[in-house]
Amino acid sequence: MSPDSKPILNVSKVVKRFGGFYALDGLSFHVVSGEILGLVGPNGSGKTTAINVISGLYAPDGGEIVMDGVSIGGMASHKLVHRGVNRTFQVPKPFMSLTVRQNIEVALAYGRAAVTPPTTEALLDEYRLAEVADRPAADLNNVQQKILDLVRALATRPRLLLLDELAAGLNPTELDWIAERIKALAQTGIAIIVVEHLMGFIEHITDRVIVMNAGKEIFEGKLAVAVQVPQVIEVFLGGEHAA
Repeated sequence: MSPDSKPILNVSKVVKRFGGFYALDGLSFHVVSGEILGLVGPNGSGKTTAINVISGLYAPDGGEIVMDGVSIGGMASHKLVHRGVNRTFQVPKPFMSLTVRQNIEVALAYGRAAVTPPTTEALLDEYRLAEVADRPAADLNNVQQKILDLVRALATRPRLLLLDELAAGLNPTELDWIAERIKALAQTGIAIIVVEHLMGFIEHITDRVIVMNAGKEIFEGKLAVAVQVPQVIEVFLGGEHAA
């Protein structure tokens, strides 16, 4: 990642309301190709809402989301996939009745990747799903479903990948393995936004973090610096980072 790279995504003063509650209240940040950006903050700070708005699950109520110079705020998720945006979910959402292989093949067929996508076999091998390739997704454990969720996203050849608590529930060995996979993906030029509560994992993989509170960014920079900022410590890291 070059620090002088032009951002692939600009989030500018984005607002998202649910009734009278402002889940996002003027959130602004950017990410460049090949960068891993972490969104961290206490529960209710707006991290997943930010992912949901960027990925088209929700339309913003204000502000602007621009990718490659095009405003994408409110664009439908399936159209965003064809523009190079894809994501994982906190609770994996594969097609449960389809096999692992069929899930990947659907993503490959539907994604209409602008560049040649990886093969099903390559994805199965690289992400340790080959042994369960012909089993229904419903038969997988939670970690395998999370990995399948990631592989389905990768099959569409995203240029912007949004990971929502992918690491939750993984054991230390699995965490190390998926961290290396995420860093390898960034090295291919994919911009990656990671929402995560595991601070050690975030510290290991991110180039920068945005610390959020009450729907706004309160810090941007290295996590190692964030943990020394009094405002950050007060709203979030005081108890959880030490734990």
